[in-house]
Amino acid sequence: MLVGSLSPTADWNLLNDKFYCKQEVYSMTWRGVDLSKLTVVVAPFGGPIAAIRDDRKIMALRGQTTQPDLRIYTSAGNLITQLQWDKGRIIGLGWTNTEHLLCVLEGGLVRVYDIHGEFIQFSLGEDAKEHGVVECRLWDTGLVALTGDFKFVAITNLDEPRPQYLADPGITQAPYSWTVLSPQQTLSRHLEVFLAVNATVIVLDSATVQDQSLTQGPFLRMSVSPNGKFLALYTSEGKLWVVSTDFQKNLAEFSTNSANPPTQMTWCGTDSVVLHWPGTVLMVGPFGDWIKYTYDGVVHLVTEIDGLRIISNDKCEFLQRVPSATESIFKIGSTAPGAILFDAYEHFEKKSPRADENIRNIKFELAEAVDTCVEAAGHELNAPRQRALLKAASFGKCFLDSYNANHFLAMCKSIRVLNAVRNFEIGIPLTFVQYERITPSVLVDRLVMRHHHLLAFRICDYLTLSHDRVLIHWACTKIKVSVDDEDTLCRLIVEKLGGRESGISYTEVAKVAYDSGQRKLATKLLDYEPQAANQVPLLMGMEEDEVALIKAIESGDTDLVYLVMLHMKRKLSPAEFFRIIGDKPLACNLLELYCKQQDPQLLRDFYYQEDRRVDSANAAISEGYQTQDMLERVNKFKIAQKLYSVEKERAFEAKTTEDEVKLLLLQDSLQRDLGQEIVGLSVVETIAKLLELGEANKAAKVKSDFKVSDKRYV
Repeated sequence: MLVGSLSPTADWNLLNDKFYCKQEVYSMTWRGVDLSKLTVVVAPFGGPIAAIRDDRKIMALRGQTTQPDLRIYTSAGNLITQLQWDKGRIIGLGWTNTEHLLCVLEGGLVRVYDIHGEFIQFSLGEDAKEHGVVECRLWDTGLVALTGDFKFVAITNLDEPRPQYLADPGITQAPYSWTVLSPQQTLSRHLEVFLAVNATVIVLDSATVQDQSLTQGPFLRMSVSPNGKFLALYTSEGKLWVVSTDFQKNLAEFSTNSANPPTQMTWCGTDSVVLHWPGTVLMVGPFGDWIKYTYDGVVHLVTEIDGLRIISNDKCEFLQRVPSATESIFKIGSTAPGAILFDAYEHFEKKSPRADENIRNIKFELAEAVDTCVEAAGHELNAPRQRALLKAASFGKCFLDSYNANHFLAMCKSIRVLNAVRNFEIGIPLTFVQYERITPSVLVDRLVMRHHHLLAFRICDYLTLSHDRVLIHWACTKIKVSVDDEDTLCRLIVEKLGGRESGISYTEVAKVAYDSGQRKLATKLLDYEPQAANQVPLLMGMEEDEVALIKAIESGDTDLVYLVMLHMKRKLSPAEFFRIIGDKPLACNLLELYCKQQDPQLLRDFYYQEDRRVDSANAAISEGYQTQDMLERVNKFKIAQKLYSVEKERAFEAKTTEDEVKLLLLQDSLQRDLGQEIVGLSVVETIAKLLELGEANKAAKVKSDFKVSDKRYV
């Protein structure tokens, strides 16, 4: 097979029956960085690098400040953020799955930084504060800390950080080494901690402590594989031992013949264990085979799900097992369909007749060969080989009568996206396997967090993803850094976000503007918010109560109107409250409905404030009928009668109310004299009741007082 200069096999190394390759991804752009003097943590999935001076090592400051700098770089060595660190000694550093940096301090505080240096913090509890934190292990969604009294405290959910104490292991000194198996990796879905104590390993969780009764220890290094199934142990005798995490299977043993333990031990995917001593990186396979790489000084190893990133002072490299598709095409002497198709394409480029012969040889396996070339192109980090493999696949498709090209097109899109983010200015060296695991949506979020808004927007357009969150984050960032006046900034943001017609929510942007002290800008931006339910709460928080009420009324949502009015009622004086709602009919009507059921006094105050005498009288009548106390009812009716009498057109109501008061007083007197229920009856019913009781004189008096006609009386 002729593969010419495109063959990658020169960089391949054989480990048992599997090939591994190490490729340079970036030449680091940082200058003067010496990893041997730094504490370094690197986020997986092509994530950023955090570095701070290692305070355990003595070094000359050379005129520098005694306060170290915490720096965050891209994988290409481009500086993202630099913070002067004066918050105390850092015991643990690590990255979350959202690329936030966890800093665990000696005093038990935990700070969670975003990639630009903004942070929140929480505590690991009183025990950690009192005894201090000695060591810490972190994973992408939590952490475990070893306190000074040799207890373990865990945070398993960083969104709701609640310290949880694990079972007491009963130790009086720090273990030789220890590591964690995150809840996502265990069958029980509970956190497990592995401790190397004496010659054995103790496994503890929140409730139990289990001694595995091993005798091969003490174990000076431990490392769990990315899938959580295997545990690598390094003994004091210089032996590497790999077992299953349930300790039921002994998978491999290897003697390194080293008197000193490695400075770092980690995994290359789930296939092999990699150990690092200054100047040497040793990869050990499952059958005891090994590959040795030589470096100048110290490097840092970063486990990925499909390989290993190696960060040195001057370069970033990626070590991985050669993907099966790539191996089947480029392996020397390969006769796989993909290899023959690629060979045919090369002959076609040279205008050689052997191209047709090769295509005929794989006529019945041509679809498989095309798929293999497409898959191999996805796994490639080398752009010329990507193009060659895709051209070979496209060449093979021409000879197929029916071929579903969706996979081919999707891979082309993925490769284009990956090449864009791998650019050294962006510095995210994702592989295709990693890209599929985190999904394009998460990749866009990470670009946005790094303020690569234009690239994120173009990727969303290219992959037909919603770019609303990209535009919103851009607008929020623009508000924080812009020096333009508020009117100019508002026009710029609205133009980019598309106004009301775009359907994009402006609430988050307006909140950032308000928090940044740009109140006028926040109010203007909220005018473009399409959802009143989002507008109103923020306006209330901004103390724009009247604007919030207007927006709620315009929405037609009565619940929203009630929300604003009740907020204003609690906050404002009655006079101010009534002034605001007085010229808003819907608000007034809703207030009346509410007060009639819940707050009669407020209703009276409202009518009085608005000088609505008739409504006040009607309310007094209603309240009078609702009370059972005679004196109170009479007083309510007298108030109503007085209010009616002020209005000339309400003379009838005034006279009727006056008669009702007169009747009530008479009925109350009769009821006390006769001991019968009379209050509440009408005039005619009162007369009839008196006649039934034989009180004809009193009945006649009622007839006379209320001018009942003879016809009705008879």
